[in-house]
Amino acid sequence: MKMNSFSRLAVLAAFALSAPLSLHAQNVALVNGKPVPKARFDAVLSQLLAQGQSQSPELEAQIKDEVVMREMFAQEAEARGLAAAPEFKVQMEMARQGILIGAMFNEYQKKNPVSEAEIKAEYERVKAEKGNTNQYRARHILVEKEDEAKSLIAQIKGGAKFDELAKKNSKDPGSSIKGGDLDFADPSSYVPEFSAALMKLKKGEMTQVPVKSQFGYHIIKLEDIRETQFPPLDAIRQQLEQRIAQQRLSKFRDEIRAKTKTDYVFSFEKKGGAAK
Repeated sequence: MKMNSFSRLAVLAAFALSAPLSLHAQNVALVNGKPVPKARFDAVLSQLLAQGQSQSPELEAQIKDEVVMREMFAQEAEARGLAAAPEFKVQMEMARQGILIGAMFNEYQKKNPVSEAEIKAEYERVKAEKGNTNQYRARHILVEKEDEAKSLIAQIKGGAKFDELAKKNSKDPGSSIKGGDLDFADPSSYVPEFSAALMKLKKGEMTQVPVKSQFGYHIIKLEDIRETQFPPLDAIRQQLEQRIAQQRLSKFRDEIRAKTKTDYVFSFEKKGGAAK
């Protein structure tokens, strides 16, 4: 069946009307005749959504404003010859490298995801390494002079109450108002001298001599001990996954460096260290 002249004109008219619509679907706008690709809008939107922002007409409008404005400014900068400046070329190359390297590492992580079996194995390893630990609830009185600490120890032995003396004499503002109570804590959270003395005590006991630290002289009383359970897998799953992924990525970086020929000697290699 042949088209008559009217039919051919109708088809041409329809194509002419559809072409701008198709072109516009691929672009956000035209700036001085140059299209602003919709891919730029999509890239910014994806980044913001990944950061937790909610998609909305207002957000989309702001992004479109931004990408069109950037094209305007970029065209003006090029018109002023700034793209030919040596400083610009160096910065562009650094940016190109950064984007390319980031893309490579992202691709590697996508192709080498951390498995559930690896997470469970790491959990068991860390659990066996740390296991269950004890927390100690202590009271202390902190003073500046050793003689003052000895005097307070003598008063406590004579029947004075530890918490009352702590409120009156301790130089630790955080605990003195609570009668010297430090609540439950891991011994490693204290300075070494304090921790060592605390862990030698039995429940209810007090140090018989002042304990010297960088803060002064302590009188320490152990109120209680409790065992802390290692957290369940689900509570630390994300941290374990991130740790495994980071270790794997570090290994990938080392493999690239090892197979690459260069006359440069890294500073950590001069010191006999290893890349982290």
